[in-house]
Amino acid sequence: MRIQKYFSEQKILSRRETEDFILKGFITVNGKVVKELGTQIDPTKDKVEIIEAAKPTLGKKITIAFHKPRGIVVSKIKEEGPTIFDLLPQFTYLNAVGRLDKESEGLILLSNDGAVTATVTGTEHLVEKEYEVEVSEPVNAGKLRKMEEGIMLVDGKTLPAKTYRLSPTSFHIVLREGRKHQIRRMCAALRLTIIRLKRIRIGTILLKGIDSGKYRELTEKEVASLKKGSPVK
Repeated sequence: MRIQKYFSEQKILSRRETEDFILKGFITVNGKVVKELGTQIDPTKDKVEIIEAAKPTLGKKITIAFHKPRGIVVSKIKEEGPTIFDLLPQFTYLNAVGRLDKESEGLILLSNDGAVTATVTGTEHLVEKEYEVEVSEPVNAGKLRKMEEGIMLVDGKTLPAKTYRLSPTSFHIVLREGRKHQIRRMCAALRLTIIRLKRIRIGTILLKGIDSGKYRELTEKEVASLKKGSPVK
């Protein structure tokens, strides 16, 4: 197994962070510094460590849950319009975990923890994201069933989803993938016009209790739960 995969699975560093540490000579295997990205290890036998001198460079890991208002861009590029970092200038050193388009609202995570980003956005983890969707047209059981079974889009068929109806024109949907504008494209394929799209959950983290434009820092327990995909008790 490569060190990158091992550290990612152990939620120590993301694969990209691990590669950076290897190239800088910050990682040892059985006491010897390694600088080859392709170095293989046996997790059951080899001792893989970050050197003490490098640990201060890790800094404090922080992940916040932010309630993004509609009309705000998840970006650091000011030319794209009002951004989340205009609202949260104290967190410009964090990165958005995934995306949420300008006309959508709800939960977005910001973090400098590469393991959080890898867990939430990595294709192998399939972390659930839950949304409330309001449309102009009536939503019948047949259309919800098609979403659950998967809809063929230009970039392939969507993974099976979970849905349930809230009202004649609104429903919840739970996805395990994050394609660009996925829900909007799924609805368009079923001739449904979205009026409002709101993300209310990412993995074990809920939007509930966070007002629009506000945020809260996740606890260590919540971050650990998010990485494992298990609920906080």
